[in-house]
Amino acid sequence: MRGPHDLGGLDFGPIDPEEHALTHWEKQIDAIRAVIGSKKIVSTHENRRTIEQLGHDIYDTLNYYERWTAALQRQMVDKGMLTQDEIDKKVATVRKRLAETGELEMPQ
Repeated sequence: MRGPHDLGGLDFGPIDPEEHALTHWEKQIDAIRAVIGSKKIVSTHENRRTIEQLGHDIYDTLNYYERWTAALQRQMVDKGMLTQDEIDKKVATVRKRLAETGELEMPQ
């Protein structure tokens, strides 16, 4: 059985090799991953395995850094460093602030 990351031999068309400028939040998640990796909180292998375990439904709807974020969230909860409730409360606070400033378009 193929994992969601195993696309070899499937017809998904050409890969766009062009680099794109990273958004602010993509840079932040990249930095967070680098820090927790250097502190040996989560290894590269754990991160890859957690991303691969997201399942097709989640994996296929997220972009690269969204997968990293989902994996990091799961890892912090699994390791007891954060609770899901703490994460949910912070996300709600940030969403509210960004919606108020117009920096976030809330899905309808």
